[in-house]
Amino acid sequence: MAVRRPAGSASLDAAGVTDPQLRADLLECRALHAEHGKTYFLATALLPPSKRPWVWALYGFARYADEFVDSLTDPDPDALVAWSDGFLASLDGRERPSEPVGRAMLATVRRWDLSLGTVTAFLDSMRADITTTHYPTYADLQQYMYGSANVIGLQMLPVLQPLPGAEAEAAHRAELLGEAFQMSNFVRDVGEDLDRGRTYLPDEDLAAHGVDRELLLHGRRSGALDRRVVELLRFEVARTREVYREAEPGIALLHPTSRDSIRCAFELYGGILGAVEDAGYRVLDQRVSVPLPRRLAVALPALGRARAARREMTRWRALAA
Repeated sequence: MAVRRPAGSASLDAAGVTDPQLRADLLECRALHAEHGKTYFLATALLPPSKRPWVWALYGFARYADEFVDSLTDPDPDALVAWSDGFLASLDGRERPSEPVGRAMLATVRRWDLSLGTVTAFLDSMRADITTTHYPTYADLQQYMYGSANVIGLQMLPVLQPLPGAEAEAAHRAELLGEAFQMSNFVRDVGEDLDRGRTYLPDEDLAAHGVDRELLLHGRRSGALDRRVVELLRFEVARTREVYREAEPGIALLHPTSRDSIRCAFELYGGILGAVEDAGYRVLDQRVSVPLPRRLAVALPALGRARAARREMTRWRALAA
């Protein structure tokens, strides 16, 4: 009887990953990605198999770090500090990561020559969540999002392969897309973040709409939805959509075999904002999501286009040879 290989093995083969330990580490990241990042995991499946394992590692690293401070049941900020210090030491060879996610991320950093500054900025933002509970202005929030979201776009970029000569513009648009994704999450997760003792929507926006933390907490506890909160959320949705518009031209600057994946993520994450509207902005007492039929309606046609793009690239390589 043939031995059934773990899901994801074919992608590891395509990526040229032969080391048994690294294969196991990347599959651990894949499991984190599949469980906690369903929208992003779906979009990642549209990439060529050789690129997918490295995206699993980037997502797994971000999720693993985030859970230290965002867990609603067992947060452990001291462990975040110790773990992040250890990982940073591994970047210059002083230590070796002792757990799968760190080992997979270290291999990804080396494989794609990722900027170490992006890793440091990300971990700095994760540490900020230990002590920072609110952001006075949108500019302040953007400084946080640079590390929590923008740099992930920059880390993804080498894997996605920007077109020659378009690297700088693609990087700018990738940062904007990371910001748009993060803001979509902040709008959706206002209620959950209150449970963590944080508000990410800027203080200046709350004040401009006559909202304060107590009003948000009241809505979280009672389910009441004040019109002022609705207007605040409507404002944040509109601003976030503008960031999506600014980011969108970057998709065309990517390698043809990467575009459908990022287009799928673009539409599904952007769809979170529509889901918030469809729910009547009731994000304080419930979690909204993009319905499965909508996710499939976006992903299935994109899968067909992605496969066609890979076939076309294979044909052109054969002709060039």
